[in-house]
Amino acid sequence: MTKLQLEAFLPYRLNRISAAISHEFRAVYGRHHDLTVPEWRVLATLGQFEEMGAKAIGHHSSMHKTKVSRAVRALEERRWLKRRECEDDRREEILSLTALGRKTYTDIVPRAVAFERRIMTALGPEAPFLLPILDQLEEIFRVP
Repeated sequence: MTKLQLEAFLPYRLNRISAAISHEFRAVYGRHHDLTVPEWRVLATLGQFEEMGAKAIGHHSSMHKTKVSRAVRALEERRWLKRRECEDDRREEILSLTALGRKTYTDIVPRAVAFERRIMTALGPEAPFLLPILDQLEEIFRVP
């Protein structure tokens, strides 16, 4: 039987790297604002796009609908998010950040950019070659 060498297996390595980056990045937004990963993703998505339905947020951020729903509820309880009825489809609600949610988002963004800059700096002169490869992987696997 052939054994898989996980340490050299690309999907395994990408997953481990993703988990490590996500864990490290949580210190950027979690320490100051006590956000979970799904809450951050919802906050960041609404910060970028202004307003969106929960289903679209899940699709954009590759999160299961239950994680999106829990994150939306938690952000709403903190008064960082508000809902309004969708005029085209009354079964869906349009979500957006409140002034407090936008303040939190604008507080986190410079730290997020600095976090990314640290990664790119650590990669050195090879860093610019990584982004087109990530684009290719997203295209191959049809990542939205």
